[in-house]
Amino acid sequence: MSRVAVIGGGITGLTAAYRLVEQGHEVTLFEAADRVGGVIQTIRRDGFLAECGPNTLLETSPKISQLLKDLDLEKRRLDPNPDSDARYILRNGEPNAMASSPMGFFTGKLFTWRAKLALLREPFIRASSSNAEESLAEFVKRRLGQEFLDYAINPFVAGIYAGDPHQLSVKEAFPKIWELEQKYGSLIKGQICGAKERKRSGTVSKDRAPKLSFDDGLQVLTDRLAETLGDRIRLKSSVNGLNRVGENEIGVKVAEETKTFDGVLLAMPAYRLAELEFPGGEKALSELSEVIYPPVASVVLGFKRDEVAHSLSGFGTLNPEVEKVKTLGTIFSSSLFPGRAPEGCVTLTSYVGGMRSPDLAMQSSEEIVALTVEDLRAIYGISGEPVFEQVFPYPKAIPQYVVGYRRFRDLMTHCEAAHPGIFVAGHCRDGISLADSIVSGAEIAERIGSYFDKISKA
Repeated sequence: MSRVAVIGGGITGLTAAYRLVEQGHEVTLFEAADRVGGVIQTIRRDGFLAECGPNTLLETSPKISQLLKDLDLEKRRLDPNPDSDARYILRNGEPNAMASSPMGFFTGKLFTWRAKLALLREPFIRASSSNAEESLAEFVKRRLGQEFLDYAINPFVAGIYAGDPHQLSVKEAFPKIWELEQKYGSLIKGQICGAKERKRSGTVSKDRAPKLSFDDGLQVLTDRLAETLGDRIRLKSSVNGLNRVGENEIGVKVAEETKTFDGVLLAMPAYRLAELEFPGGEKALSELSEVIYPPVASVVLGFKRDEVAHSLSGFGTLNPEVEKVKTLGTIFSSSLFPGRAPEGCVTLTSYVGGMRSPDLAMQSSEEIVALTVEDLRAIYGISGEPVFEQVFPYPKAIPQYVVGYRRFRDLMTHCEAAHPGIFVAGHCRDGISLADSIVSGAEIAERIGSYFDKISKA
């Protein structure tokens, strides 16, 4: 049995710790805050349920399904309401439904005929060199045209990364899209052929993956992990540095004390990794201080149902930058899952800030609520005042996988090679979604287990 320190109590660290305990290792998880779960936090008040961070979990991998089964959470699982599939894009000030089929795309009103014809030309556009690194905007404009960039990709990126497609690297931020072009020469051809490969591997593309939550919100997942780990978790325990103790042991400095382990997992944000002292006194990951984390505010508002003109039938609306509104988008939370609002009311979760307008996310809660209500009134025909308000500001929200981000990933890989027994995982390396982070935790636990197997056989 090996001793493993997991530093960081977000979903990656919790998942990894759980799987490492399952392998039979002696695990201690250190978390600087007074709670685990990171951005996953659910608040229930006055009959409303507010998610501070993500609203759904995408079941993209068998590793996610297995985790829920092992934690006995299947009976608490909530699948979305059947009528919540519709997604909207704001155009000319009104929510327009996104097409769910090729026929719907060509008959729908969201895109002009110029954009629709551009899609038909896509299979005949040559692929870029595999060595070239394009921004997502350059890639989309080259293959699909400006209108697709403005009314599909720009709002999509704002909804996922709170990012700017002109800065994000298509190869780093959306590797599967880049791989489709490289492997098949066409996004359309790649989507068709790639579906067969995903079926064989058991994985699901994010646009088709089942969405889920739990009866009391996503915090149910992190609470269950924390409950299972029990006293292996050390809260309010900020790790100051690492040092070598003997040939294969690593000292973890917490306050004035050093604890010794056989392996260490760093599941921390890039800006925290940049500050950490490694064996020898060096800050091996100091360059990660350059990773961009824009501020984002999550704004959960409740309204009386009869004071909202829009049907709110669907998942929500994404707002393109060209529409000149202040919010990035809105999720129809109470349409998506039951138990999110009291009888006769609705819950809407909107997002403000990101790379598009970072200053807005740094305003006071009162100002953020006011600008959000202004947008919601105009878009959804809301006449009344909010009956519930909850603002969650995140000064450093989501790491941006910008052009050139590969050097940060390479740095983390080099750090692991230079410091055997120290591992790095999480959203600054393995993908920014909740699903990515769970898979990252499961996979790094497997890799740590393999490391100890090799050590024991040496």
